[in-house]
Amino acid sequence: MESVLECHFVTKLATMAGEDCVRKRQSGSTTTCKTPENEEMQRRPETERSLQNSSNGRVDVDHVITRKMQLIAEAEQLKPAFMKEVDSHFTEFVNSLVAKSALLDSSSSASLFPASCSEKELHKAKTLRAPPEHGKIFTARRSLLDELFEVSHIRTIYHMFIALLIVFILSTLLVDFIDEGRLVLGFDLLVFVFGKFPVVFCTWLCMFCATVIVPYNLFVWWAQGYYSSSHRVIRSLFYGMLFTLFQTAGLGFGPTYIAVSYALPPASRFIVILEQVRLVMKAHSFIRENVPRVLASVKDKSSTVPIPRISQYLYFLFAPTLIYRDNYPRNPMIRWGYVATKFAQVLGSLFYAYYIFVRLCIPQFPNSSQETFNLRGLVLCIFNSILPGVLILFLVFFAFLHCWLNAFAEMLRFADRMFYKDWWNSTSYANYYRTWNVVVHDWLYYYAYRDFLWFFGKKFKAAAMLSVFTVSAAVHEYVLSICFGYCYPVLFCLFTCFGIVFNFILNDRRKGPIWNVIMWTSLFLGQGVIICLYSQEWYARQYCPMENPTFLDYLKPRSWSCHMKM
Repeated sequence: MESVLECHFVTKLATMAGEDCVRKRQSGSTTTCKTPENEEMQRRPETERSLQNSSNGRVDVDHVITRKMQLIAEAEQLKPAFMKEVDSHFTEFVNSLVAKSALLDSSSSASLFPASCSEKELHKAKTLRAPPEHGKIFTARRSLLDELFEVSHIRTIYHMFIALLIVFILSTLLVDFIDEGRLVLGFDLLVFVFGKFPVVFCTWLCMFCATVIVPYNLFVWWAQGYYSSSHRVIRSLFYGMLFTLFQTAGLGFGPTYIAVSYALPPASRFIVILEQVRLVMKAHSFIRENVPRVLASVKDKSSTVPIPRISQYLYFLFAPTLIYRDNYPRNPMIRWGYVATKFAQVLGSLFYAYYIFVRLCIPQFPNSSQETFNLRGLVLCIFNSILPGVLILFLVFFAFLHCWLNAFAEMLRFADRMFYKDWWNSTSYANYYRTWNVVVHDWLYYYAYRDFLWFFGKKFKAAAMLSVFTVSAAVHEYVLSICFGYCYPVLFCLFTCFGIVFNFILNDRRKGPIWNVIMWTSLFLGQGVIICLYSQEWYARQYCPMENPTFLDYLKPRSWSCHMKM
């Protein structure tokens, strides 16, 4: 780096000196030009004399070191300007790409709406729902952490987390050895939370097969008879009701009933419910992206109906995206070593979470759940829960959004790996919501936010944003309620109350580093509140069970009254 900066510095001086000489020659001046070459020739005898005057014919080491330090200082002075110039060139390059993309979009829109169209037809075309090609554009790109881990400084942070895991393991083993007099290598907590796995697998297989068969065949039957149908509206309503019934009863009620009736443990319920939500979103995306294509082909009186192949639909169901396309950018080969590494990191993250709960959560919450409620105890519980909460947040992000999705993307040669962005640099909650989980954000943006604006008009952007927040909060709370076996709307309140308020206060106009500090502070406190309150409620329901609980008993927080019955 230093040699590059020195070469750049010398080249710049030579260029400036050469231009000065040309100006002097054009003006007729006889003054000798002081180019770096001439100055170097003039300095060379002096340097040689100084070297010759050194003792015993040896090179003056102090002089060489001084000269080297001068060059290093000049390079350091030049470094900011050099980096600024590189940044400006990079910005120009990105802007040119954006400009070319805009030109392509304008040309495509020009081809869609030729000049011969009347203003009435153009206005009518604009009011139609946007076709799929105006939505998300998939390009081949790597995940951000894969690029950052190539930097040794960032890789060291990853190594620090591994060292922390080793410390947790040693702490657990030593405490168990002191208490039991032997090494306890059992993982009872993991065995419990992932229990009844055969029921989970059978439930997932039924959900997946139903999602493959029902939505695809409903769409094919509707599309094949839509062109020749004399009652297109009735036909569309009929098949739309069948699809909605499948989404609500088949994928909605069925897996939830199995998770509750079979009393699946928490992690097993998470697998079933998260797969339920994923398949519902994927089925909606498949119908939403393909129905406008059929309507457009019928309007154009095309002889062929654009029906995707079943192989394309199957690929989409496994692909790490919630936006349907017939084709995605693909990598030329599969790196099986990369796949094995990602799955190993997922497994390591599970054990990491296990030791976090064993060392930081389980020793704390059983005792706090038996104490009488007081403000001091609640504050201590929240602040003691910040560390495990933040570690769990990092593990969820790393294990699922990075490792799990990249592993499946690699096996499917799926080239677009932008599952998240640099959410840790966010200075606003608006940017954090957009960059934390890009996969879900894209679905909410294109199918909830933009469709809301298409239906009600662009004047209702605030209402569209509030509706998206409400839907997201309700789905998050639904997942936690089913998985934990009780409704304690902590996350819903944080989403709909503080989340919306922070989205307006910490908006995109906040750019200073202090706003990033505020964002992280509020995020830490939020994780502490979630871990503390949900854990207290979990242990309260263990210590204060009810013989014949009613539906309202599942809605009332047990941790508020459990201490009265102790």
